[in-house]
Amino acid sequence: MKFKKTKYFEYRMKRPDRQPIKEEWIELVINNPIKTETQSDGRIRKWAEIPETGKYLRVILLNDGLTVHNAFFDRSFKKEKKSES
Repeated sequence: MKFKKTKYFEYRMKRPDRQPIKEEWIELVINNPIKTETQSDGRIRKWAEIPETGKYLRVILLNDGLTVHNAFFDRSFKKEKKSES
């Protein structure tokens, strides 16, 4: 699945700290998030671990759920432990 991109996303991805982020990783987060939240403005946040980096990538989608607005490695993200029952 190729995703749509906002102009803001295209601009932000030119930053040196964003250039290592691969589109395939963004697709991984969109399709297989370990956590999803909806912001008050309707935008959707998704996180997933990128095995090659050992980091968590956060992807922000517009409220259509298809257009990427932002993507970055989220240093503050902590994976929630699942309770065993």
